[in-house]
Amino acid sequence: MRDFVVIATFTYPFEYAVLKTLLQQEGIRFVFENEAMINVIPFSSYAIGGIKLKVHKNDVTLAKKIIEDLDKELSPLRIV
Repeated sequence: MRDFVVIATFTYPFEYAVLKTLLQQEGIRFVFENEAMINVIPFSSYAIGGIKLKVHKNDVTLAKKIIEDLDKELSPLRIV
């Protein structure tokens, strides 16, 4: 996991559902750290620092581009 970099942090899993699918479709190597813990105890998100999106360092540029495209106002799919 030392080759992975945190590029975004989310509070709850529903915030990145679409993003997760898009990352998988592009073949980007990623992991959502703390995802399982927050699924079990949802209110612990703030205490443990949220769900961190970690992406392999070779995929950072493409992953950031996908996030930026989702965050544009014209996109029908948005990050909450």
